[in-house]
Amino acid sequence: MEYACVRERVCAQENQFFSPYAKKSAETAGRAREEKKCDFRTDFQRDRDRIIYSNSFKRLKNKTQVFFAPEGDHYITRLTHTLDVSQIARSIARTLALNEDLAEAIALGHDLGHTPFGHVGERVLAGLSSQGFYHNEQSLRVVDHIEKDGRGLNLTQEVRDGILQHKSSGKPATLEGQAVSLADRIAYINHDIEDAVRAGILRVDELPKKAVKVLGAETKTRINTAITDIYKTSYNQPFVKMSEEVMAATNELRAFMFKRVYELANKSIQERSERMLAQMFEYFMKHIEKLPKGYLRLLEKDGKERVVCDYLSGMTDRYAIAVFESLFIPATFSVGGVL
Repeated sequence: MEYACVRERVCAQENQFFSPYAKKSAETAGRAREEKKCDFRTDFQRDRDRIIYSNSFKRLKNKTQVFFAPEGDHYITRLTHTLDVSQIARSIARTLALNEDLAEAIALGHDLGHTPFGHVGERVLAGLSSQGFYHNEQSLRVVDHIEKDGRGLNLTQEVRDGILQHKSSGKPATLEGQAVSLADRIAYINHDIEDAVRAGILRVDELPKKAVKVLGAETKTRINTAITDIYKTSYNQPFVKMSEEVMAATNELRAFMFKRVYELANKSIQERSERMLAQMFEYFMKHIEKLPKGYLRLLEKDGKERVVCDYLSGMTDRYAIAVFESLFIPATFSVGGVL
């Protein structure tokens, strides 16, 4: 039985139904290494699948978002945050008739290079390395040079750009990338509020009243307000953004969270995570041969500092603690050790 190329059919549907400002799958700038096209999936769909099955994506489930090693089962991790961003980005893309597959791929890959211990870990590595350290740049490095034993995932230029430019200071080249950047902010602000309330360090009635009046008092209401506002502001326009009023309320809520929650949460793990990462950084800089073989192959091209940062940033919270204990804590004094 013969079948038509499904990918071509999808591309034809995109031409018919997508916004003129959407990045259509057939218009991709392609990959660094040319590959044979898939009969069933567009290039952006293939990128999404490659990210989901990568080792870096799997490790996100054991990386801190805000609260380190929480007791409850319902706190946000780096993985659940990533899924939140993906869902919101897809909703924005769908309402604006953009390429939902491209937005999803960018969202799923945007935090692959994040460190253990959340943004505290990122700041620690940035201070330790003379080259600096930024999780968005590391995420791109992961998909380009670290995954698949150094071959990388060979993602399309559009997904790579969206990953690199997803921070609020970035300038994504596609509207789908702009959607992910906003979705990231919407996701972490609102779900971090839920975690802070769950942890007992914040009450909902303490949220800035002006921001609540604009966005809403509940998480689902605030997210819906943001997506609706983006749709009204950006539909059939060559940009994806919020109105000035909603953006101002969002920024006010973000500033409040930094003051009331993030600084407090960071302080609780700052000293311990800084000590662990600093000592491991110093150890591996002196004993570079102790790194796993997969990282040693990067030494000639990238140098010791970058490769040590690659290894440390790829660790989950639990693995970082285990490696630290194996290096610096005598077995008789480690957790579970024989006394």
